[in-house]
Amino acid sequence: MIRALHVIPALAPRYGGPSQAVLGVCRALRDAGVEALIATTDADGPGRLPVPVGQVTDYRGAPAIFFPRQWSESFKYSAPLAAWLRQRVAEFDLVHVHAVFSHACLAAASACRRHGVPYLVRPLGTLDPWSLGQKRLRKRLLWHLGVKQMLHGAAAIHYTTAAERRLAEGPLGLERGVVVPLGVDEELLAETVRPELFRRHFPELGQDPYVLVLSRLHPKKGLEVFLEAFQQVVRQPALGHWRLVVGGDGEPSYVASLKRLARGMAGGGPSAVTFTGWLAGREKAAALRGASLFALPSRQENFGLAVVEAMACGVPVLVSPQVNLAEEVQAAGAGWVAPLDGDHLARVLAEALADADARAARGAAGRRLALERFTWPAVAAQLLELYRSLRSPVPSLAG
Repeated sequence: MIRALHVIPALAPRYGGPSQAVLGVCRALRDAGVEALIATTDADGPGRLPVPVGQVTDYRGAPAIFFPRQWSESFKYSAPLAAWLRQRVAEFDLVHVHAVFSHACLAAASACRRHGVPYLVRPLGTLDPWSLGQKRLRKRLLWHLGVKQMLHGAAAIHYTTAAERRLAEGPLGLERGVVVPLGVDEELLAETVRPELFRRHFPELGQDPYVLVLSRLHPKKGLEVFLEAFQQVVRQPALGHWRLVVGGDGEPSYVASLKRLARGMAGGGPSAVTFTGWLAGREKAAALRGASLFALPSRQENFGLAVVEAMACGVPVLVSPQVNLAEEVQAAGAGWVAPLDGDHLARVLAEALADADARAARGAAGRRLALERFTWPAVAAQLLELYRSLRSPVPSLAG
């Protein structure tokens, strides 16, 4: 049996898709016969997850061991995690590192090189030129302090889309890239959750059709532009019954600014926009199933797990070209791809909302794509093959 350690800076739900995905990866690998353990910190924004530290525990269906984040929300420094990695990493056949510019990732790579344990890195889109341009000085410093060595010492770099690989490898001179996508939880594929569950919680929606945005609420998601485009579209009499549901959470000040923007566009009257806060479990599944269109107009997205979840529910999607799944969406006819430009975005959105037949056809195409490519058993099979290819010993380093 392969023993795989997964290292990620944090697992709290507030950190969005990356945290959710590593749990899905580990549950799927367990079903495929891999012994997978997650090592992480207890970071949860300004607070801490209510989990035991320093001992293996079951966290949302996957074994995990948590260590205290001691300082820095962005870097998530944890000396106890680094010490544990130095002491225990040799017990594993390989290490799968999720993220790049964080202490846990650098500590894991260093421990692996010291003990001759092969490791692969999933960069989570952080090597995209747009991402590298954010907080540029901090990332340049970390690049020279260990990130460059981490990436060039990896046995493989795990990208989740071909576009993510292309954007990262050329400019940075990286090699050994492998594309393995992420998967969708079975609950979304099983069609057991009814949309009425969501509407009961938000009665202001009535029976009106709605566009769903479901993500971590962050400036990179392009929500200000999308809010303006949506408000422009629903001023058209034929489309005035449409609603926008924004599901997710983020920094309180930023979320408050989005709500003010939505209220301002409504002219002080009832808004066509509903902010639900964080959605999870059955409520999230019901929100997806009840949506008539899913939108992710992000400025950068290495994968976009919520896009795949929407497609799995038979919901057509509208994404920006910077969502790295856009190529797959376009090729499969699973939705619309529109640039993050207010007028252009509004035109495409109006087209999508006005054509029920096109939404139905593209939603069906998206579901076929999700069932063919984005199930966790299929992802686990690809990762298992990759893990087996990386198990050959690598020479340990003295430092």
